[in-house]
Amino acid sequence: MKRQTLRARLGLVLLAMSLAGCASYSGLKTEGVSLEAKSLQAGQSLNGVTLSPAAWPKNDWWTSLGDPQLDGLIREALRDSPDMQVASARVHQASAAAYAANAARLPTLDASGSVSRSRLARDQDPQGQGGAYSTLRSLSVDFNYNFDLWGGQRAAWEAALGQARAAEIDRQAAQLTLAADVARAYSDLGQAHILHDLAAEDLKRTRQMLDLGKRRLSAGIDSEYQYQQTESLEASADATLIDAEKRLQSAKIALAVLLGKGPDRGNEIARPNVLQANAVALPSNLPAELLGRRPDLVAARWRVEAASKDIEAGKTNFYPNLNLSAAAGVRSLLGDAMFGSPSRFFNVAPTVSLPIFDGGRLRADLDARDADYDLAVAQYNKSLVTALGDVSDTINQLRDIARQIGAQQHATDIAQNSYDTVVQRYGSGIGNYLDVLSIEQQLLQAQRQLANLNAEQIDLSIQLMQALGGGFEAQTLAAATPASTAPNN
Repeated sequence: MKRQTLRARLGLVLLAMSLAGCASYSGLKTEGVSLEAKSLQAGQSLNGVTLSPAAWPKNDWWTSLGDPQLDGLIREALRDSPDMQVASARVHQASAAAYAANAARLPTLDASGSVSRSRLARDQDPQGQGGAYSTLRSLSVDFNYNFDLWGGQRAAWEAALGQARAAEIDRQAAQLTLAADVARAYSDLGQAHILHDLAAEDLKRTRQMLDLGKRRLSAGIDSEYQYQQTESLEASADATLIDAEKRLQSAKIALAVLLGKGPDRGNEIARPNVLQANAVALPSNLPAELLGRRPDLVAARWRVEAASKDIEAGKTNFYPNLNLSAAAGVRSLLGDAMFGSPSRFFNVAPTVSLPIFDGGRLRADLDARDADYDLAVAQYNKSLVTALGDVSDTINQLRDIARQIGAQQHATDIAQNSYDTVVQRYGSGIGNYLDVLSIEQQLLQAQRQLANLNAEQIDLSIQLMQALGGGFEAQTLAAATPASTAPNN
């Protein structure tokens, strides 16, 4: 009796020591804290900007730029661009991972059957004769199930599903980025055409000056030196036109690459129309709704949620685990006794496991998951700050560039009138050659500056549509979970 009591006490002591030495995650915690959109102040930066509930972009926001050809090019890019193929492949990868995580939660049931024909050697034969034949027939069914006692498997599935949703939204973000890149490249192509026209017009003006200079030289009004200056100016204008042609061809190729096509595709694109900049306005519910309008922000939020579920799954590794495995079947050397009672077998093996000492592996794994969560939060915070900064910076530049364009247009008109007057005087033999050169350069510079400002306004307008999410709305995504990753309770 005393010996039994001693054994019981010793067992309790060993159990207590085992539990005391069990792996623990005490002391491990996350440090990341997500920013609240309302905590980021933007009132002063956006003061005076027109607010309207209708200022959110539409899904086909590029149609507001006023060129039907652009609509077709963007649709072509979304269909054929390798960038979209990469994004779709990543969605497929993430969906497959979520499917696998869900499948890991389910029991497994395997069936097997075999027939084995053998001839025994003398040393294998119990009777020592050898040459005997035997046929072993077997059928069996195996069952295995890990009980999700602490919800770890479900948390792992939810983490994988969150990553799959983030990948799907990344595809939406890739579509927005590609559409914006095509629109900007299309605008660059239009700008290249305009600069080519300006270079051609400048060369035409310079040759007219050269013709006038030749006549003035013949009349003895100008010197050979002045005529040579005009020849040099013509050569420079010719070189500028060649450079403009080079830039025009590069713009065509850049657009063809975005479309996922060869360089020759760019030569098939007609000259773009002059694109129309969007009105300078912001949604009245910014920045709160920006969280659901920017795909990069929505994807970042899903990754924070997925990282949180990963931590939940990691913590359950420290708890006891219950596994049930079972097998049943028949095995017989005689075909007619295959299903007889002597041939039947089964086994049931419930197993309880508890980590006691693993050298810190579980703690290291959980600590890494905590770090992943902190990183996801930091990336979300960065995306949020960047998003508000993008909107504020772009809207302020758009607001100011309209005044710049007005002032530059006025300067260009004056330069054009001055040039017309001085060329007329120069052609009549009463003008100053240096005045012609000076005003001609002023006109060219003014025209180029105006063209650049118009192109910048279009570019900023495209950037604003992208900064506001390009018509993306998180609530329009399919609310139903795909059947392949549906939860099983």
